[in-house]
Amino acid sequence: MTDARFEDGAEVPLRLKAETAEDLAVLAALVQDAILSSADIHYDRKARRLGLLLNRFRWEDRVSAEAQGRPFERVRALLLISDVLAVQLSGVTPGAGGTVLSLLDLGWAPGEDGSGRLTLTLAGDGAIAAEVECLNLALRDVTRPYVAPSRKAPQHPE
Repeated sequence: MTDARFEDGAEVPLRLKAETAEDLAVLAALVQDAILSSADIHYDRKARRLGLLLNRFRWEDRVSAEAQGRPFERVRALLLISDVLAVQLSGVTPGAGGTVLSLLDLGWAPGEDGSGRLTLTLAGDGAIAAEVECLNLALRDVTRPYVAPSRKAPQHPE
């Protein structure tokens, strides 16, 4: 009997949480180059949640797609930030549905007693900063993957 390989398992939608800086680094890599509109950002002050509906590039599938010669994929995903005390926007106009945003990175600046500032860096000098009671994020794919409209993987100059 041999050990099972990851490739032998059935592919399932991502459902991940981040509660530490190390966890956040994983989520940041998975949401890099996600596309959204400002209408896909919702802050529920009463529930203390900030939600973003993303068109996420499937970085976890890139090598497999290249090896199989098939198109790259994106998937709609929900990034939910909980325990949010305040949100600040820079270069983002809430409700401007036609404005396309590209998420580049998630950053964490710890404060006292587990609190801190989570920064979502957007292309074009935009940013969303969330003051949080603790680091508590969830990333969940909510649709089936679809062929990336550009059929290309995002590129970053080195």
